[in-house]
Amino acid sequence: MTVYAHINTVPNGSTGGIMMREHRELLAAGNDSYVFWGRGRDAEDDHECKFASDIGVKIDVLQTRLDGRAGFHSEQATKRLLAYLDRINPDVVHLHNLHGYYLNIAMLFDWLAHHDCKVEWTLHDCWAFTGHCAYFTYVGCSQWQSHCARTEPCPQLNAYPKTFCKSSCAKNFEDKRRLFTRIPAERMTLVTPSCWLEGLVKKSFLRQYPVVVRHNEIDRTVFKPTPSDFKERVGIGDRFMILGVASPWTERKGLGDFMRLARELDSERFAIVLVGLSKRQIDELPDGIIGIMRTDSQRELAEIYTAADLFFNPTREDNFPTVNLEAEACETPVITYDTGGCYETIQLRGSGVINGYRSARMAIEDEQRKVR
Repeated sequence: MTVYAHINTVPNGSTGGIMMREHRELLAAGNDSYVFWGRGRDAEDDHECKFASDIGVKIDVLQTRLDGRAGFHSEQATKRLLAYLDRINPDVVHLHNLHGYYLNIAMLFDWLAHHDCKVEWTLHDCWAFTGHCAYFTYVGCSQWQSHCARTEPCPQLNAYPKTFCKSSCAKNFEDKRRLFTRIPAERMTLVTPSCWLEGLVKKSFLRQYPVVVRHNEIDRTVFKPTPSDFKERVGIGDRFMILGVASPWTERKGLGDFMRLARELDSERFAIVLVGLSKRQIDELPDGIIGIMRTDSQRELAEIYTAADLFFNPTREDNFPTVNLEAEACETPVITYDTGGCYETIQLRGSGVINGYRSARMAIEDEQRKVR
């Protein structure tokens, strides 16, 4: 029997959902599978483990704010994780997001280097091969291809994982390159959810490792046409409903474009619904936008996708956004920008990949005329 260990920041959301589905499938196939995470709900059985404490995560956040060393704190939590790994002695360790204020990557990769297990690492973003950021498209930075912050300062210290320290980026890059390349190429395989990210990996210091593209999947038993009274319940009536879903909502996710739409579209014909906003963001919304906080109910989300006439995803940075898949699975067409791996998510007739806000507004108005 093969023993698997999976490690991720959380057990839910997009990355946690991918981890938990694989875990359940392995168990159903007769394998011995364990899942480990740092933040979120408590474990529900002896094959699950939340190894970081809430106070430990908060301390890691504070340390990272001060020194910029994301991924190099949480020693006590990582000791607990490694003790569990010693106990189960996994044949395969499947890594997911290693950032998120819960894990010490130096300790983990030292353990992996000294244990003869296979390593599979799904990269859900670019953090593994940069000195700081998870994405760099928005600011157009290419320092990661040679050496972060060697010739120019990092332009994204105010972006996740935010820090006040201006001198840690170059060291982070060097330490990640040294740690992550300790595993022999025959023992570690990288998995990317998009061809776009595969192309970036092959330009990074991880280029020596084999890369497999495995597009993220969604639960199509949940995300399917799901009728409801959502439009009536929130007062949309027969207006054309434009939906956006993200968490958290930032300018990089295109929040500003929805604000612009609210100003420019006729509110008697159009209604905008945004899911995943914070309470403060909802309080600050202009007229014409209906704000909903994040929901953990996938059925409720499927009902909202189904109610929408169009799903608009104006993201400026993304890997392989599953929200596009979820909307299409509910038979709602998607309009999205040509960013990252977005074009790889589009399949439904009526969906489209466009360049920029002006094209988006034209496409939205064209769709409204079709259903009028």
